[in-house]
Amino acid sequence: MLKFFRIVSFIEGLSYLVILSVTFGIIGREWVSPLGMTHGVLFALYFVLSLMVTNKQGWPVWGWVLLLLASVVPFAFILLEAYLRKTELKQSSKMSQLS
Repeated sequence: MLKFFRIVSFIEGLSYLVILSVTFGIIGREWVSPLGMTHGVLFALYFVLSLMVTNKQGWPVWGWVLLLLASVVPFAFILLEAYLRKTELKQSSKMSQLS
């Protein structure tokens, strides 16, 4: 679950940067509708997965709020990815020690 969330988080973060590039005029306005729809679907998936991951990991509510903040702050998805990778590595090393 965490690995899938990491992938969705990264793609959603990239889609947010693409949407912002339309705002800055780097990408033409004709792309607003398809990019906006794609980003909207990714954000909805991110939102649902963030709830599921937070619950499964046993993180507090403020942890979920930080996940949501990371989805609206440009480039924050990179820091989130590093944190989630570190968390996933810790979990996998604990699992391997138990076996």
